[in-house]
Amino acid sequence: MKPGIIVAMTSEYEALRRAGVTGVVKSGIGKADAARATTELILKDRPDCIINSGCAGGIAKGLKRTDIVVGAQAAYHDVDCGDGFLPGQVQGLPQRFDADPGLVRLAASLPAKQPLHCGLICSGDQFLTTPEDDARVLGIYPDALACDMESAAVAQVCRHYGVPFLSFRIISDVHDSHEQAEAGYRDFWQTLADDSFSYLKLLLERL
Repeated sequence: MKPGIIVAMTSEYEALRRAGVTGVVKSGIGKADAARATTELILKDRPDCIINSGCAGGIAKGLKRTDIVVGAQAAYHDVDCGDGFLPGQVQGLPQRFDADPGLVRLAASLPAKQPLHCGLICSGDQFLTTPEDDARVLGIYPDALACDMESAAVAQVCRHYGVPFLSFRIISDVHDSHEQAEAGYRDFWQTLADDSFSYLKLLLERL
């Protein structure tokens, strides 16, 4: 299987290179750049599947930094199309985008040293840093595990083109307070990121 791998940030891209993962596309941060990069990758390289990786903020109770989240579903937390539509739902599309079941099963079977969780990842053009931010998202999706800024946009494009999709994320920060979230995020990149991203290499080896 030929995968297409997309990350948003230079720090994620460099961590994957150090982990021995090649052929990674760096999209840029946010939904628009993620959608653009996914479209270009699908049309140019014709991958058999798309894996969107990188870091995410943990919002579910009990998640800790370096935990792994396998995104069985992805959804927007910052979309509102008005009356007649569910919160987060784009008109004409489902509220939640399902990841490819085979990719989810494969990722969930990894012999990970860190706790591995499988469920919903939410996306929006906002870096969440406070318990109040988390509560707003959980008010829409009580089962949400983590938030990023790209997964749902990548999933929407993959749905359009019929390409199997998976979001595979590492928790970089949790939000007990704004200050702790920022400090935890910085510490993740300084001390923990390389070991965390080695799990994506393991997933790719098993495709």
